[in-house]
Amino acid sequence: MKIAAFFDLDGTLMPPPSLERRFVGHLFTTGELGLRQAVHALAEFFARIPGAPLAAFEGNKAYLAGVRCAAAEEWAARLDSQSWPFFREGVRRLEWHAAQGHRIFLISGTLEPLAQAAACALSVPVEVYATRLESAGHHSTGRIRGEHLSGKAKACLLMRLAEQAGFELTSSFAYGDRIADGAMLECAGHPVAVNPSLRLERLARQRGWRVVEWRATVEQAGPAQPFFPAAMTTKEER
Repeated sequence: MKIAAFFDLDGTLMPPPSLERRFVGHLFTTGELGLRQAVHALAEFFARIPGAPLAAFEGNKAYLAGVRCAAAEEWAARLDSQSWPFFREGVRRLEWHAAQGHRIFLISGTLEPLAQAAACALSVPVEVYATRLESAGHHSTGRIRGEHLSGKAKACLLMRLAEQAGFELTSSFAYGDRIADGAMLECAGHPVAVNPSLRLERLARQRGWRVVEWRATVEQAGPAQPFFPAAMTTKEER
């Protein structure tokens, strides 16, 4: 039986602010982002919001128009190990899945180079699927290539990966923190709501999903707590 584990990144494996917000802050600091891009993004927001509010906000990358394609990789390359505050229990879960021979995926709406950099900082091999941007020459157009990986797009990706690789989704795991991750969690036999928003927690309680809180990062002291209660603990975790 082929089993996979699908993890959201921001808010699930890492606390806020999101990687993209940190990157945007860097761009403003260095002057690569300015008033022109902000006005462009605002215009795109108002154009989209009547028909697709979520896409108008999260799927709107117009502010990155004109930014160098290499900027994200350069910023991520300068980060040291302390700049990746992964939740300690999240890292333990990743390591547990790796020990079981599960194939691990990072499914994120953040920019692909940022998600790839985060994956490289993890202690286990992870396959990355994230939002990709179109480019013209060496600069971003501010448009998404394909679709923004959020909501139903994540669920469609899971089903496509399962079909291609022969995963048994009813035996696989999915981890997310927001209601937008709900469709992805629905696809897995072992859905886990991590630090859930109020809407996701309500849905998780209705569905009987596992709800956990991961607060301490790998740098913070204190004993690690077991993920599953004794009744659900597998032999490998005892």
